[in-house]
Amino acid sequence: MRVGAPRSPLVDQSGRPLGARAAETRQRLLDATEALLAERPLRELRVMDVARRVGTSPATFYQYFEDLEDAALRLAERAAEEVPAIVAEIRGGWDAAEALPRARRIVEAVIGHWDAHRAVLRVRNLRSEEGDPRFLALRRRVHGPVIEAFADAVRRAQRAGRVELAVHPGAAGAALAAILERLAAYHSELRAFGVTREHLVETTARIVVRTLTGAPGTAP
Repeated sequence: MRVGAPRSPLVDQSGRPLGARAAETRQRLLDATEALLAERPLRELRVMDVARRVGTSPATFYQYFEDLEDAALRLAERAAEEVPAIVAEIRGGWDAAEALPRARRIVEAVIGHWDAHRAVLRVRNLRSEEGDPRFLALRRRVHGPVIEAFADAVRRAQRAGRVELAVHPGAAGAALAAILERLAAYHSELRAFGVTREHLVETTARIVVRTLTGAPGTAP
């Protein structure tokens, strides 16, 4: 499924379209999988655990998913549906008056995305780093538009003479995407260093503004 593309009709493992009741069961199984992933790693999770949480049998689970990794992949695809809104925000205007408020919204959106789907996104990233082609392809489809949107903003600033040409737009886009994801994934752990969410949003937003416009974020 392409990020931002229309959702394909839901089918079971035999390819048959799902009715309303079956679609509800599938959704409950996905919700249970996501809840359990927040409690334990994927490698410690069993299909039986998910089935019990829903009050059904493992056989029912296998009607909709190949295995637990397949369910995790579907959850990651569902989470990816939030990303086009973030990309649209990045592709907005970066003039002086709107740059810092826009950057703050982007940082907040990325943190919120991770807060809502942390367990699933960690599975996605881990499995992609381990070379699973399904998760790797999804992660590329998610990150590619983000990186390119940032890169386009850098190119526009370079044409306007605001960002030096030594900055490679693709490298800048990749750096910003990586910074946002990493900080969003572990922002709670930064409290040990005295970094609140508000500190993180404001500081990261100003890094984004400086990178995309060549100017510091305007106060306040």
